Amino acid sequence: MLCWTDSLEIAISLEEASPDIDPKTINFVDLRQLVMDLEDFEEGQSKCGERVLEAIQMNWIEEKE
Repeated sequence: MLCWTDSLEIAISLEEASPDIDPKTINFVDLRQLVMDLEDFEEGQSKCGERVLEAIQMNWIEEKE
């Protein structure tokens, strides 16, 4: 089970699930939806803020490189 604080694990899952998406260009609305659509993600959007999404995005960029 993934939750919002698992930014590295989420980034790895996003890279595996959506390798064709460039994390440098995705907006936070779309990023939030991609995270919530992950199979292992079971937390709602209530604990999701800009800082959380930034952390996920930065980890995803690092995973892509």
